[in-house]
Amino acid sequence: MGDFVSTTLEFPVVVFTFPLLIVVAYWIFAAVSGAAGEATESDSADTGSAPAGFAGFLAVLGLGGVPVTVVLSLVIAIAWFVSLVGTALFDSALIRLGWLALALVAAWHATWLLARPLRRLLRTGRTARNADFVGLVCVVRTGRVGPDFGVGEVTAADGTTALIEIRDESDSGLHSGGRALIFDYDPESDVFRVAPAGSALDPLG
Repeated sequence: MGDFVSTTLEFPVVVFTFPLLIVVAYWIFAAVSGAAGEATESDSADTGSAPAGFAGFLAVLGLGGVPVTVVLSLVIAIAWFVSLVGTALFDSALIRLGWLALALVAAWHATWLLARPLRRLLRTGRTARNADFVGLVCVVRTGRVGPDFGVGEVTAADGTTALIEIRDESDSGLHSGGRALIFDYDPESDVFRVAPAGSALDPLG
């Protein structure tokens, strides 16, 4: 056990040892606090625009569509394991330096391979959740709603709220603060089709 700990504190594995401890602590906290589900979900308010910042950088690397926390956790864990192997096998500082680069490349490639099934899994879960919104009434949060634009706020059965992309194909004049009935969901474009809720639900409409 002592040899293992001392190895994890040698170069190059030590570069990833402390980040890995942070990752483990984060996921333990997320599991205990119940935040693990939120950490593995894409932003429910995503409008489909190109991601910005670090998320955009990950998208360029082929790691888009997966939560940043999951991507970083996988990269750090895989890089740590590969680095540990190199540290245990080689004593040469030059070889270990090259092994650090190898660990980063291997971690990116392995995470890239895992990203595709993870994207499908997350998309399936999101589609199932979004389908539950059909039949509910949302509140319009943009100035207008038309065939190509609109955002609404919907309250789920469990009391949580989400901002969703909504479309009114009939362009019936829905406006900010109005209430709209969600009658369909398009999983391909991730938008909801809505219509005015009617006088029974919106007496001011």
